[in-house]
Amino acid sequence: MTTTRSAWISRRNRPLGRFAATILTLATSLALAQQPPANPIRPALAFEVASIRPHQGPMQNFMDFSSSGPRVRLAGYNLRLLIMEAYNFRSFQVSMPGIDEQQDTDYDIVANAPEGTAPTRDEFRRMLQTLLADRFQLKAHIEKKPMPVYALVAGKGGPKLRPPLETGHELHGVNGRNQFLEADSVKMYDLADYILGSFATDRPVIDRTGLTGAYKLRIEATPEYRINGNPQPGDLSIFTAVQEQLGLKLEPSTAPVDTLVVDFAQKPSEN
Repeated sequence: MTTTRSAWISRRNRPLGRFAATILTLATSLALAQQPPANPIRPALAFEVASIRPHQGPMQNFMDFSSSGPRVRLAGYNLRLLIMEAYNFRSFQVSMPGIDEQQDTDYDIVANAPEGTAPTRDEFRRMLQTLLADRFQLKAHIEKKPMPVYALVAGKGGPKLRPPLETGHELHGVNGRNQFLEADSVKMYDLADYILGSFATDRPVIDRTGLTGAYKLRIEATPEYRINGNPQPGDLSIFTAVQEQLGLKLEPSTAPVDTLVVDFAQKPSEN
């Protein structure tokens, strides 16, 4: 069995609140402004069977994703979180006008893909898109909306990046209070995604370095939610780390960001 506990929330802890929760993430592929936009009406895969029930608790079992072969389980997801999972979007990329999120229900979903298959996370997401359309009657469209961002740019002294290696080595890890990425070949838009996902900046991060190649690098810093919530001596902000370790800089800016706007949704149909 392979298990991934999504931490678009606060590393499995609900007490940080849903706003903080939806900012944080485990590293997987991230959809940001510089990535190709999601298409909510593209042909999607479908589950063979799916059960949707109100979340039974405990409350710490919140936004848990696990899969094994053709079976997937999502525990403690409300509609916004389901949409975020299905389209690989962040909370700030989902607009739900007219929907009372305070009254929204948390759901547990257990579903099976076709027997004998072992879908990837992306394939499970496409199946979830179909489920949202069929069972929640979700209708949505993509808009680009200007919003505050951090632009990843070259620092004054120039980038401190090394030529890539062909080994394909990539390691995401934890060092005390810090997160780190060590990789032999990383493009700058992937680095921007990683910075947002692992260090929880309060804005989207977009690549404006002008660097089109891949590079060998190592970046380590303390996630912003730890610094803001419980600062400790020795904490290293990602804003300092990108300058000292990579010769880059995070600058406040504004940019159009792909946003999924929900036109209609309702409580899910019965199992």
